[in-house]
Amino acid sequence: MLALLFPGQGSQEVGMGRDLYEGSPAAREVFDAADEAVGFALSKLCFEGPEDDLRRTENQQPAILTVSIAALRALEERMRVSPAFVAGHSLGEYSALVAAGAISSDAAAALVNARGRFMQEAVPEGLGAMAAIMGAAPDAVSDACRRAAEELDEIVSAANYNSPQQTVIAGTTAGVERAVALAKDAGAKRAVPLPVSAPFHCALMQPAADKLIAELASVTFAAPKVPVVTNVEATPNADAAKVAGLLAQQVTAPVRFTESVEELVRQGVTRVLELGPGRVLSGLVARIDRSLARHAAGTMEEITEVANALSSETE
Repeated sequence: MLALLFPGQGSQEVGMGRDLYEGSPAAREVFDAADEAVGFALSKLCFEGPEDDLRRTENQQPAILTVSIAALRALEERMRVSPAFVAGHSLGEYSALVAAGAISSDAAAALVNARGRFMQEAVPEGLGAMAAIMGAAPDAVSDACRRAAEELDEIVSAANYNSPQQTVIAGTTAGVERAVALAKDAGAKRAVPLPVSAPFHCALMQPAADKLIAELASVTFAAPKVPVVTNVEATPNADAAKVAGLLAQQVTAPVRFTESVEELVRQGVTRVLELGPGRVLSGLVARIDRSLARHAAGTMEEITEVANALSSETE
């Protein structure tokens, strides 16, 4: 049983998607539609940069989504893709909804362009921070955040539950620094500050969530044809009426990626395919449950390899 996974922010690189555009008519259509939807040459930004512009949150989000869906469409030209479930990490949940038929890729690109802008504007640069804490149980990291928040009267909380030994935290700069120190005192092996422009998935993002609610109200979601394991609930959803609310909650709620993967396994998934730039999620899946077979495809070469591998296994 197959599940598709879609990456979030941080997976981008200049040049991504160019070979998809040149080698797949279906992928080219995705890029052309995205360019029109966001009102600027997003494809050129993906292919040529500059890197600083590509890293801007409002550009990075539609860029990664577009490359992810272009990779899916290129793969679909080569084989029938029939996942039992789809899921994504933060931004990747929008790609998952496109893959499930709940929203078009161009509408999703416009939506995450606005989402990225709202998230960037929510907190003045320099006032928030994020850090990845390794070698500590999620509960221990959450406890460190709680204690830091109480001590300093600052906002800090778990933002991404990425694996049993990696939890990303977000909040005010002072809150994150104190939580890191407390986590290390409790036995965390390492903490790495993340080079992000805003503290995502914490209460500081509430202004962005409020703006996104208004944006989501103008979008009509279809019922997902394939259940989407959501970040907020870490359970499958195929109810169109729940999609907008879950996406709004997602802005301030932690990404429950570990639980999402565990849920996929409980549902009978034996194989995951990460579609889009990079292999971040494949690496996290390996740390969560090594029994899952893992594939990743974000280039034409990788798509050919995956198509050959999956086709041979279904013959």
